[in-house]
Amino acid sequence: MKISAIQMNTRSDKAVNLAEARRLAARAVERDRPDMLVFPEVFAFMGSSVADKRAAAEELPESGDDGGAAYETLRGIARAHGVFVHGGSFIEKDRDSYFNTTIALDREGAELARYRKIHLFDVTTPDGRSYRESDTFGAGREVVTYKVGEVTIGCSICYDLRFAELYRALAEAGADVIMVPAAFTLQTGKDHWEVLLRARAIETETYVVAAAQTGAYFEGNDERASWGHTMIVNPWGHILAQAGEGTGHASADIDLGYLKQVRARIPVANHRVL
Repeated sequence: MKISAIQMNTRSDKAVNLAEARRLAARAVERDRPDMLVFPEVFAFMGSSVADKRAAAEELPESGDDGGAAYETLRGIARAHGVFVHGGSFIEKDRDSYFNTTIALDREGAELARYRKIHLFDVTTPDGRSYRESDTFGAGREVVTYKVGEVTIGCSICYDLRFAELYRALAEAGADVIMVPAAFTLQTGKDHWEVLLRARAIETETYVVAAAQTGAYFEGNDERASWGHTMIVNPWGHILAQAGEGTGHASADIDLGYLKQVRARIPVANHRVL
């Protein structure tokens, strides 16, 4: 299975962002012919005020119903190109609550999974900027995997990457590939992004696919920046493909035979005592 991870510079114009997602998806399909496309965190809307973020939110549809603009964009991409889609994340409204939510779709646009981000990014970065994701979102509670043919996919989003216990739970649930759609800050990304992705791949003996936001955006009047460097890492910790700082994509093959070899050489799942 070949996967292409899309790198975007999402801002606060939802219609423009969705058009860009369609454009980048079409380019990745034309160039690399993937079986699956992966989008970054908050691909449909990023930045601005809490009120604006919530105004951009969508209620997720019941089975068979039409969804909002972001949901239908992902569904349209799956159908137009005949690919599986791991939809990064967008802002979900559920009654009076809001979540940072991933959906996954099959080649016909049918939903395979939903995942709400568990760990919320409430931190102060080295440049003194405060990030308070909990001002907008509630936290998810469920560990989520789904199947794409013979491949089991595990779900995570951005700040989840710092919590190894989630990745161990995904590995114990049978994950072969773990998705990390993200909007890592420039400050944290330059020091921690690659190290954490490679560590999670090595310790879980899975492929890790990290589709990232890149470049500048505005949070109110404050200009901020995402690190980019979308990458796909194999279970030995080697980087198979990586994007730079601009928009684009990175593609690589998922080799289940190689995955089995790595797990046979160092069977960490059989050696755990805690």
